[in-house]
Amino acid sequence: MITAHETEIARYCISYATAQGADAARVSLSKSVMDGYTILNGELDKVTHSADRSIYLYIFADGRYGTFSTNRLERSELEDFIRKAIEMVRMLGEDSCRCLPDPSRTEKNALTGRELDLYDEDYGKNDADSRLAKAFAMSRHGKPAEDERYSLISEECEYSESVDDNFLVDSQGFEGRHTETMYYCFAETTIQTADGNRYSGFWWDASQKEADLDTSSCSSKALHKAVSQIGPKKRRSGRYRMVVENHVASRLISPIASALNASSIQQKVSFLEDSLDRKIFPEGMTLMDLARTPGKSGSRLFDTEGVATEDTPIIEKGIVKRYFVNTYMSRKMDIPPTIEDLSRPVLMPYMKDMDLSSEEKEVSLQTILDKCSNGILVTGFNGGNCNPATGDFSFGIEGFAFSKGKITHPVREMLITGNIIELWNSLIAAGSDYRKSARWQVGTLAFENVSFSA
Repeated sequence: MITAHETEIARYCISYATAQGADAARVSLSKSVMDGYTILNGELDKVTHSADRSIYLYIFADGRYGTFSTNRLERSELEDFIRKAIEMVRMLGEDSCRCLPDPSRTEKNALTGRELDLYDEDYGKNDADSRLAKAFAMSRHGKPAEDERYSLISEECEYSESVDDNFLVDSQGFEGRHTETMYYCFAETTIQTADGNRYSGFWWDASQKEADLDTSSCSSKALHKAVSQIGPKKRRSGRYRMVVENHVASRLISPIASALNASSIQQKVSFLEDSLDRKIFPEGMTLMDLARTPGKSGSRLFDTEGVATEDTPIIEKGIVKRYFVNTYMSRKMDIPPTIEDLSRPVLMPYMKDMDLSSEEKEVSLQTILDKCSNGILVTGFNGGNCNPATGDFSFGIEGFAFSKGKITHPVREMLITGNIIELWNSLIAAGSDYRKSARWQVGTLAFENVSFSA
């Protein structure tokens, strides 16, 4: 954890930089520790211990700006480092748009780093033997197969614990701290069938609190995903209803988040340029940024500038409500600043032709499959890309065909193509089945009339 002495060193860097002629300065001090154990085919394969400490200096001097980092925190060495950093900044080109944010916009209550309940007070109580035991307990290697269709070729299991502590301070008086722990497990399994075909599946879980981490079913879920791929059938090219499983659904939201970033808009590589306060998406699409929710992955009180986050709509009933605009892009584009990017995106549940507020009904995967009746369930994306300037996309997918709400057989080596805006305007449903461990809270999705190529 960051010590009181180290926070004083960070504050000293600010005072020393301004004394040496910097107009303004920001310092970011971070420390992290991670312990991990990997089990391969029932045997210990890798032990990882990493500890990192770094201090970043953001120097504003004579209308110029530069960033510098070091992991040396001795005062005499830092003084020499800061003097040289300021000299280097003065050799750079002028950029009048670079400055610290307005102090009225910065967070005032991130004093301990634990305000959002993201730190497990029991962190550090597990010793090496107990962490190793948790990793071994995940493994299914050596256990009999559930049926005779396959044999286990390989299995990799990983368990890790980590802590990240960050302290941010600037010359305008802002101070903020963010501390969180993370418990993580991962499993990947490869099987082989009698005809020599191999299939792989993986699963993971993560939580800020050890008590909320599910290690017991991680390997079983990875194995199930591999086994479920046995016997894929060819599917004709055409247009089908597409259902996208919750653990991969954020792939279809991330291009929108990138397109709403002011730097993309300024550089003319955003398909959502000039979309603010316009209805671009369907009525049933509402994307919130619930950045200040206690105990949830992705929550934070301030961004890397120290600007306070807020719970706010990004897209509300299809209307674009917010761009992500940091201080620099605000001045460069002459538009109001907001926040640098998404913290904890939450896509609100939706079901076409159904009023969920009155129904008070959960929108699950099965509910959506029943709603769509026939189509293709996407459980994974295999490469592909989305053009940031146009929104045109092409993604490889794997998954299952379904009929009358029931999965019938696996499909592989198919491609979906289209345009992100057009895709979202064909939205049928957005599930409430969020993965608790994920930062992106996006449930199962369903779309109409999606182009699939076999």
